[in-house]
Amino acid sequence: MACGASWRLFSPAGLSAEHTRLVLTTVVYYILLPALVLDVLWTSTIGWQSLQYTLIGMGAIAFALLCMGLLGKLLRFEGKRLGAVMLAAAFPNVTYLGLPVLEQVLGTWSRSVVIQMDLFAATPFLFTVGIMLARHLGEVDAADKPRSIWLFFNAPPFWAAALAIALNQNAVTAPDWLAGVLQKLSVTVAPLMIFSLGLALNWRSIRWHSLPYVLPVVVIKMLVMPMVALGLAISMSIDNEHKVAAVLDLAMPSMVLGIVLCDRYRLDSGLYAMTVILTTALSLISLPLWHHFLSHFQWDYSSFSAFAF
Repeated sequence: MACGASWRLFSPAGLSAEHTRLVLTTVVYYILLPALVLDVLWTSTIGWQSLQYTLIGMGAIAFALLCMGLLGKLLRFEGKRLGAVMLAAAFPNVTYLGLPVLEQVLGTWSRSVVIQMDLFAATPFLFTVGIMLARHLGEVDAADKPRSIWLFFNAPPFWAAALAIALNQNAVTAPDWLAGVLQKLSVTVAPLMIFSLGLALNWRSIRWHSLPYVLPVVVIKMLVMPMVALGLAISMSIDNEHKVAAVLDLAMPSMVLGIVLCDRYRLDSGLYAMTVILTTALSLISLPLWHHFLSHFQWDYSSFSAFAF
């Protein structure tokens, strides 16, 4: 991440951070991430556990959206700012930051949790409810023809997921040469995503007069949302190790992709970028605290009630 931030500062070979990030994220999106999805989901356990990840993810995201929406209406946030802070508060960086962090802290097995949380919960919610929210609170050009929400699922990672699930459920074994290729492509995703995140951190976007709009996002994103995910995870039948991974993934800072929606629908992109920077910086403190807490948490409602109180 520091390397990406340094690239933004010095622009080696005359390549700007924005251009470099666009190239890297495009390669990741069309080649490397589908390879990772195929590699992970092909051999993962997919079934009732996947549905539980979906319920935890969508439940926590929906609750965060509701909290930020009600708070924004109460504080009379203007529409474009309200849309930006709602997206920032509800949608975590489950893949671009969650994947490398969880893989390093918990082990390679956590990649399956991250991929399923992203493809079965966060991204579908973003491409449906998130886009409808952005269109409602933002602006749409008169000449812009409405697109079906479902067209956003016509993307390489989703096609890779569909293929992986089909192969998985039919007990097809990957040839050694293909498994080797997928593995080599997969290991490049995490470092490139962390580097790209560093490229996206533009400290000039911080505007101190916008701090009152960001503070509610920080509280909801880094405290309330993980607590809701924790409460939902307690009722699930998945083992405690996977519950830790699911909750920790939803405790990630605001997702970088949201700025694309803000630009597309003319929400307050500067405010959104500021929340990404501040939540990412604060996550260096909050994520270790959440990991320590979850590692020692007794997974029952009495423990949760005491913590919530």
